[in-house]
Amino acid sequence: MTSLDKPTEDTDQLQPHDARAVTEAALLEAFGGVRGMVETVVPGLLFVTIFTINKDLHLSAIAALAVSLVLVVVRLAMKDTVKHAFSGVFGVAFGVVFAMFTGNAKDFYLPGMLYTLGLALAYIVTTLAGVPLIGLILGPVFKENLSWRTRNPGRKKAYAKASWAWGLILLAKCAILFPLYWWADTTQLGWVLIALKIPPFLLAVWLTWLFLAKAPAPIDVFAEMEAEEQAEKERKEALAAEGGETSGGRHRREA
Repeated sequence: MTSLDKPTEDTDQLQPHDARAVTEAALLEAFGGVRGMVETVVPGLLFVTIFTINKDLHLSAIAALAVSLVLVVVRLAMKDTVKHAFSGVFGVAFGVVFAMFTGNAKDFYLPGMLYTLGLALAYIVTTLAGVPLIGLILGPVFKENLSWRTRNPGRKKAYAKASWAWGLILLAKCAILFPLYWWADTTQLGWVLIALKIPPFLLAVWLTWLFLAKAPAPIDVFAEMEAEEQAEKERKEALAAEGGETSGGRHRREA
């Protein structure tokens, strides 16, 4: 077995508790951690709270969009990662535009619901296609890229299980929300959506952590490339030194 066919030495020697810690850290980085969850909840919570009090669609929408922008500004001021905050702004902006266009406050939630449905289908379809979406998301975080597809079957199986978990959990969430979109009023839909914002996410993250913590260690393809570059550099230096010694010996014989 060559160095390209097995996990790198460092990751392969991780103890079980170390592997779980690495997995936990990677999941927090990929999904935004506690702060990322807060940033996804606050705009919708503000919208439904204001709308519950005064039924003012415009005020509710503007407040939700404004707090999303504030969260991005805070991230920028702290020189922190803004991808999760920006995704929240785009989600809220789509909801605001949609609700303003139709005049129906419930439509503020519709883009996010459609996104959730699309994401659920993406998890399931990509898993059936042999490239589970959670592996595509977490591969770069674990520095393994797509090596798990062909070189780490145990890890591919774990990614498939995790993707199934995400897909089915999100589908179950959609099965609750879409009927409410048609039958419930705006405040009922909004509060149920807020209640379902974090628990399904935490369940999916926990299952992902559980599957990956028991999976083989990731193959650090970046470390492999660096090792190959270093070996190639040393080989060239050795050849150059050998060539210099040969040339020096020839010159001495000629003299």
